[in-house]
Amino acid sequence: MTTGSTTGATSGSDTDDPTERAEDTVGASEPDGPPTRAGGPLDGPDAASPPGDAADDAFDKDALPAPPGATGALLRSLLAPRRVRVVLAAVLLLLQQAAVQSGPLLVAYAIDRGVPAFRAHDYGPLIAVGSGYALCAGAAGALQYAFIRASARVNQDVLLDLRGRIFRHAQALSVDFHERYTSGRLISRSTTDVESLRELLSEGLQELIGVVLAFAYISAVLLWLDLGIGGMAVLSFVPLYLLVRLYQRRVKAVFMARSTAIAAVIVKFAETMNGIRPVRAFRRERANDADFHVLNHRHQRRNGDALLEMARYVVGSRLVANTAVAAMVLWGAYRVAEGTLALGVLAASVLYLRRLYDPIDRLGMFLNSYQSAAASLEKIAGLLAQVPTVPESREPRELPVRESGRPGREVVFEQVRFAYRTGGEVLPRFDLTIPAGQTVAVVGSTGAGKSTLAKLLARFYDPTEGRVLLDGTDLRDLAVPELRRGVVMVTQEAFLFSGTVAENIAIGRPEASRADVEQAAKAIGAHDFIVSLPEGYDTDVRKRGGRISAGQRQLVAFARALLADPAVLILDEATSSLDIPGERAVQRAMDTVLQGRTAVVIAHRLSTVEIADRVLVMEHGRIVEDGPPDELIGGGGRFAGLHRAWRESVVG
Repeated sequence: MTTGSTTGATSGSDTDDPTERAEDTVGASEPDGPPTRAGGPLDGPDAASPPGDAADDAFDKDALPAPPGATGALLRSLLAPRRVRVVLAAVLLLLQQAAVQSGPLLVAYAIDRGVPAFRAHDYGPLIAVGSGYALCAGAAGALQYAFIRASARVNQDVLLDLRGRIFRHAQALSVDFHERYTSGRLISRSTTDVESLRELLSEGLQELIGVVLAFAYISAVLLWLDLGIGGMAVLSFVPLYLLVRLYQRRVKAVFMARSTAIAAVIVKFAETMNGIRPVRAFRRERANDADFHVLNHRHQRRNGDALLEMARYVVGSRLVANTAVAAMVLWGAYRVAEGTLALGVLAASVLYLRRLYDPIDRLGMFLNSYQSAAASLEKIAGLLAQVPTVPESREPRELPVRESGRPGREVVFEQVRFAYRTGGEVLPRFDLTIPAGQTVAVVGSTGAGKSTLAKLLARFYDPTEGRVLLDGTDLRDLAVPELRRGVVMVTQEAFLFSGTVAENIAIGRPEASRADVEQAAKAIGAHDFIVSLPEGYDTDVRKRGGRISAGQRQLVAFARALLADPAVLILDEATSSLDIPGERAVQRAMDTVLQGRTAVVIAHRLSTVEIADRVLVMEHGRIVEDGPPDELIGGGGRFAGLHRAWRESVVG
């Protein structure tokens, strides 16, 4: 179990990770200057740019293209467990359409048979027609109700499944993924994109199936009623089909661009709200407002593009439909006058023709929903296709049983080298052994590679080359739960989740009793401040622990780590953000939590180093000094210089 936040490992003061999150890059331009992003000024709200242009691509530079066939496979996997209910819904809709489309046939029968019979004082045919019409109307309503219930259940189950998959998969992906793929985009995938799919499932599919069934049924009936009129109706499908295909191709690019544009709006909103303190501190309000204005207007333009394409389609489809209906009605009327076509057949044909072409507009709406959902589903499929770069072992092993009384576990970096996927080498090849129970402090300038070393030990990353061993076992061979029980990391951020203080401490060992939680807090020295809170251990710390101070959050994180009882503990800049009283309180807690464990302490403040048995000095990814603190201080090397500068700053 990782203490603090696994993603919090990225927030240490080391900046050796070139793939910084987008949230951390806010504020690059002057508050009153022109808004810029990723190397150039943004175009203004009135700048003309076609759908899917380079500007949109720049906003979605972290887009995850779906592998071929992934989108269809995802949709099939969502529907497969519900195939029985899908088939039931399809049958209900088929029967409902049959009931709906029976009306014009009954009208034709009434005109050609019922009216002449009525004039001969035979009321039976008209009574039968009226009863049949009422029966069909009632059946259509009942079947529609049953279909809506069946399809709604399928829709909700699919969306529930999809949101769960996105959440679970995002948690399972490695830390490096979250460092380059912003939380705003993840939010967009699980909200806006899932909502697009909901619209398709709840409304679009019913429209599509209804239109297809209506086309098939009406075409067959028209051909049966009169081969000439039916043939003309079928031929009119050709220009309509070409129009639909053209619209489909054009609107696909529009909806991909629209999906990207709304994601950019969400990302900007999320990063601004998450960074509200630096926004206020550096007067970023005006610049952020300018940025958001550009993104918001870009989204508006993409919506306008979609509406324009829809308008073109509607005008074209109505022109074709009205022309076809007018031609067939005129021809049919001429034939009725000649006596070669029954009046009832013409009346039924006209009714069917209106029913045939009226759904054309609805088909355009479906295509809108379909293209929006297809673009969203492709983005979701791209996300779900991502494979963790730190995979679970296929044949996991357990750590050797610790010998009684033996503190910690031995850590060995064996011929380890690490480079990011971009190719930048962070840690050249090195070897390092940390005996069980030893506390090692790692110091060095910003970007020296300290946090990367800690992330390798916590297995947030895997080495590019070499192995990291824990009591002789490669970390890659351990099951994740086994690793998290053995190695715990406390980060500078000391991330707390919304919930009570007790719940945040118990994250270290969820099955722990309340007494165990309080005992851990007492051992760390956090009990007194906790009981002074309004509800004591049941006080809600709120978002990110904002209800308590940074030092108190760090003490809660240490209590969490102590409760987890790991063999190896990593402290990443655990005191760098604290004032002097807070630092002293945390250092007292460190003395407690480090006892009987192997520890790696990433330190900026050299006061933290005083508790270490050994110091590693890193420069440019290399270990340049290694030894006990007192020995290095007296040696006149880099650490001695760092220590001297620190002493002078304290005295000053």
